[in-house]
Amino acid sequence: MMVAGKEADGTLTPVDFLEQPVPLAGDIFRSGNVSASTTERIVSIIKGYQESLAEMGLDPHAVTRAVATNILSEAANHETVMNRIRIACGLKVGTIDDGEMTRLIYLKTRRRLSSLPAMQKDTTLVLHVGPGNTRALLFQNGRITRYTSYRMGTHRTREAVEGTHAEGSAMLRVIREHAYGNLAQIRFDFSDVEVDGLILIGYEIQSVSVPLTKALQSCPTKAMRQFTAEAANLSDVELMKRFQLDYQTADALIPALEINLAVAETLKLDEVHIPTSEYEQGLLHDLLVTQELTGAFADEVLRSSRILAERYQSDPSHGEHVGNLCARFFESLRDLHQLTEHDALLLQVSAILHEVGTYISPRAHHKHSEYIILNSEIFGLDRLDVTIVALVARYHRHSGPRLDHPSYAALSTDDRIRVCKLAALLRVADALERTHAQRIAQLEIRIASGKLRIRLPGLVDADVERLAMASKADIFEQVFGLAVVIDEDN
Repeated sequence: MMVAGKEADGTLTPVDFLEQPVPLAGDIFRSGNVSASTTERIVSIIKGYQESLAEMGLDPHAVTRAVATNILSEAANHETVMNRIRIACGLKVGTIDDGEMTRLIYLKTRRRLSSLPAMQKDTTLVLHVGPGNTRALLFQNGRITRYTSYRMGTHRTREAVEGTHAEGSAMLRVIREHAYGNLAQIRFDFSDVEVDGLILIGYEIQSVSVPLTKALQSCPTKAMRQFTAEAANLSDVELMKRFQLDYQTADALIPALEINLAVAETLKLDEVHIPTSEYEQGLLHDLLVTQELTGAFADEVLRSSRILAERYQSDPSHGEHVGNLCARFFESLRDLHQLTEHDALLLQVSAILHEVGTYISPRAHHKHSEYIILNSEIFGLDRLDVTIVALVARYHRHSGPRLDHPSYAALSTDDRIRVCKLAALLRVADALERTHAQRIAQLEIRIASGKLRIRLPGLVDADVERLAMASKADIFEQVFGLAVVIDEDN
C-alpha cells in the first residue's frame, strides 16, 4: 500500500509505503486456485492497512485504487477471492490486465529514458519478467516499435520445475530447458533487429540489482552468469539472509535470474542494465496515473495501431483521413457526446483499423475487422479497450450494435453506450470519405433545428457523400436524436 499526497501541480509525493508478502503466485501455478489460508492472509493484511490509514486520520475505505495482480485471473476461484475481500474489507478490487501492465512498464521505462545510457542507443529491448509472463518492449530511437509477451514467468517456472528436485547448476539447466520454446520465439521475434541494449525490470531482479550491478545499473553478462550460479547453490533461507528478501521473493529469485540471463545470452549481449529503483513503489505510483495517460503515450498507441494496419495491408491514407474527420467531429460535438480523451483515442484507433478485415475478404469485411482486432495486441490498450475498438470498427458499416452480437452483449450498459456513440461518429466520418480519395479538405459542423448540419467548403459536388450518409447516419440519429444533413456549399 502506498499513501501519497497530491501537490498543487498534480504530482504525487509518497507519504508512506507498506508491504507484506503472500504466496499468491505459488498457489495459482501449483494448484490453479488461491488457497483459503492465502485468501485469509490477504484479508488480514488489508485490514491491517486499513487500521494504519485510520491511525493517519484517513478514511480506511476511501482508497483511490485497489488492484490485484494480473495473474489472479488465472485462478479458477478468483471471483471468490475478490468477493471475500469485498465482504471482509468493504473494498472493491479490480484486476490489472495485460494492457495496463504494459502501460505500467512503459511508464517505468520512460522514466529511464534520460538516465540510462542504454535507452539513448538506437535499439533497446526492455524485458519485464513477471510472476506469470514475460513482456518485451522494443525501443528504437526512444520510441516503441514492437512489443511481445510470452507465457514465461518467475513463479510459473518455479512451480513447473519444482517436481524435478534439481539443485544448483542442475536447477539452472532445468529452468533453461523449460524456457527453451519461449527463448526460441524471442530469438525469432527479434532476429530482424540488432539489439544494442537490454534493460531488465521486475520485482525479483530489481531486489538484487545493487549487489548484481555494484550500484552501477549495468552488469556484464559474464558477471551475471557467475552471480546466478552462486545464488543457485544457496538455499532459500540463505538467499533471504544474504539479500534481505521475503520467502516468496527468494523462492522465485533463481528462475528470475536464469530467465533474464537466458534472454541476454540468446540475444548475444555483453551486458545488461538493471534499474536500482524500488519496483513495487514505482508500480503503485504509476497505478494512480496510468489511466490518465495522454500525449506521448497516445502517440505510441497510435503507432502500434498503424503497425497493425500495415500488417493487414489496410489503406493507410483512408484510415488516417477518417481518423482526422473523427477528431473534428469529436472535438466539435463534445457537449453532445460527453466522452473522454481516452474515448477519443479509441475512436482514432478504430478509424485506423476499421478496414483491416479486407485482408481476409472485402465481403463482410467489417466482421473480419472485428475478428482481427479482437485477436490482436495493441500496445497500451487493455482487453476492454480492444473489445470496444473491435466493435466500433465492426459497426462502421451495415447493421449497428445488437444484443445478439456476443462481444457487444457481454459489455456493461455504460460500455455499450460508449460503443454506440463512437460507432455513430465513425460512421458519419467514414461516409464523408466514401470515395477513399480524401476529397474533404475542410469541414464545418453545427447543430441547428434538431439536425447536425455539415458544410463542405470547396467541394462542388457532394452527391457521393450524401448517398453514403443516407445509409450510415442512422446510428447517429438513433443515439443523439439528430438527423445528419450535408448542406450545399454556396
